[in-house]
Amino acid sequence: MAIQVGEKAPDFELKDNHGATVKLSDFRGDKNVVLLFYPFAFTGVCTGELCELRDNLPQFSDRDTQLLAVSNDSIHTLRVFAEQEGLEYPLLSDFWPHGEVSRAYGVFAEDKGCAVRGTFVIDKAGVVRWTVVNALPDARDLSEYVKALDTL
Repeated sequence: MAIQVGEKAPDFELKDNHGATVKLSDFRGDKNVVLLFYPFAFTGVCTGELCELRDNLPQFSDRDTQLLAVSNDSIHTLRVFAEQEGLEYPLLSDFWPHGEVSRAYGVFAEDKGCAVRGTFVIDKAGVVRWTVVNALPDARDLSEYVKALDTL
């Protein structure tokens, strides 16, 4: 079961598409976080969602929010994907131990070996304030994240 609104967001430490370590707790007290899990780089729905986020980054930065996108791909795959699509926000690799962070958030599909489409809006105190979990083929609505951020 996915992490629920009102729960403390589990901390994690993952490598981004450049090999740098990113910790969720590094943003506490400083920025809100939109934590977005997606199945795999280079797939149609995922590419569409992540490019829509790229095209609307000011909606997050203007709301004092860091966008973090997590998949179970390797950092090398994520680096090429980010370069190809012009993605300038961190793509985090939950590759090994495979799906550990996705499992902690309750969005890992064991039968598929990847995360489903889970999104968590986390406030500056590290508390989940809004969440949505969609099945693999179902894209999310970016405007819903923005509405959630406006309530913080």
